[in-house]
Amino acid sequence: MEYPTPKGKSDLDIGFRATRILFICGKNRLRSPTAEQVFSKYPGFECASAGVNHDADNPVTPELLKWAEIIFVMEKAHRSKLSQKFRKHLGKARIVCLDISDDYQFMDPALVEILESKLPRFLPKA
Repeated sequence: MEYPTPKGKSDLDIGFRATRILFICGKNRLRSPTAEQVFSKYPGFECASAGVNHDADNPVTPELLKWAEIIFVMEKAHRSKLSQKFRKHLGKARIVCLDISDDYQFMDPALVEILESKLPRFLPKA
């Protein structure tokens, strides 16, 4: 099993680098922040979240896209907006649509359960 980098050490110091995951929804208020919070506790993953809408709390940026190795979008519309607005910044990141509708509150137990059931098959094995 892989473990996160200890505080005060760089990835290079211990020969390990966490997989960088970006979660994207529309406004970055409910689904993607929930996913970020849940999966940031898993060993071996560095997580961030953002939104594709103009009024997102934390908007998607080219820098975030460059940073990410795996991008999880909540809906097909998010993937489309991402491709339209940021096509040249997507690089080699894998983009996965989770098909999770906007029916949940932040940290809703049902949302957490869905995320924990859908994501593991797309994540690298520890």
